[in-house]
Amino acid sequence: MTKCVHVDRNGDNTKSYQQIVDNWLKGEVAAFPTETVYGLGADARNAEAVAKIFHAKGRPADNPLIVHIARTQQLQGFIEFVPEKAKLAMDIFWPGPLTAILPLKKGTLAPNVSAELSTVGVRMPSHLIARELLQFAGIPIAAPSANSSGKPSPTTASHVLEDLDGRIPYILDGGPSSAGLESTIVDFTVEPPALLRPGSITEEMLTSVIGEMTGAGTLKEQQAPKAPGMKYTHYAPDAPVRLANLDDPSTKGKLRDLQKQGKRIALIATNRHQALPHDEFLSLGLTDDLQVVSSQLFAALRACNKLNVDIIVAEAYPKEGLGHALMNRLEKAAGGAWL
Repeated sequence: MTKCVHVDRNGDNTKSYQQIVDNWLKGEVAAFPTETVYGLGADARNAEAVAKIFHAKGRPADNPLIVHIARTQQLQGFIEFVPEKAKLAMDIFWPGPLTAILPLKKGTLAPNVSAELSTVGVRMPSHLIARELLQFAGIPIAAPSANSSGKPSPTTASHVLEDLDGRIPYILDGGPSSAGLESTIVDFTVEPPALLRPGSITEEMLTSVIGEMTGAGTLKEQQAPKAPGMKYTHYAPDAPVRLANLDDPSTKGKLRDLQKQGKRIALIATNRHQALPHDEFLSLGLTDDLQVVSSQLFAALRACNKLNVDIIVAEAYPKEGLGHALMNRLEKAAGGAWL
């Protein structure tokens, strides 16, 4: 049975943090909140502990993990060197939802953290509870999202329980995540740096600080990805997802045709589209504020699993700014399929 340990943002959480850290030091896993999504953490130096993350999630072994730290000084323990552009980005965006791919110092972390690669992703969360917990631990913590592999990422402790109850010993419940999308990932071991996964730290924000960036390129089937989310299907609820431009006049007819075929439709959209045909409506907010939409997206995808629906139709967004990250997640949830 998984135990939920509750924390108070305004109280003394020393005993709660001690429970989680003692668990990590014993070689176990524990879920904890960050500003992006909930993470499933283990001591990044302990290969057996890290293996429990892969086992609990059903995660492919060649899908590397992100290491979480509380202080930049911790990089000295396992990073060979920090490139200048990485320093510039860290100065501006750390703590926060930016993961930096950096050269790994050989023999410092468990090999399964980096999928045997010579690089590793590192980030410093801005979430108060995550920061305090990591500071209390004082060790690097490997942590992917705390969900079953391929399913929508968890933004609350209850989401973690839905997927992993009985498979992990502890969840530190710090309330809902605010950003709702996983961190932006940038590979700083290449020049120019490569954007491997878009997030709430947008490409425009990054280029204003570090200059030109490239994309991830094409990953061959036999290659191990440098970062999470590059190779495998993600974010998929049980029913098939289709993307749609909900402002297109033809969309209304397509939705009606589905209903005539006896299909029950879950519509995931902002409230201005609530008049379109649907059987279940999952709101992404009152307006097209993409920060609000981002924070609600994974919860909406998860909620569909509790509904009697045959197809999920999700609102599409322009691929600019935060819309780039939103569409990255939505296209993976839909397998690239449109209505």
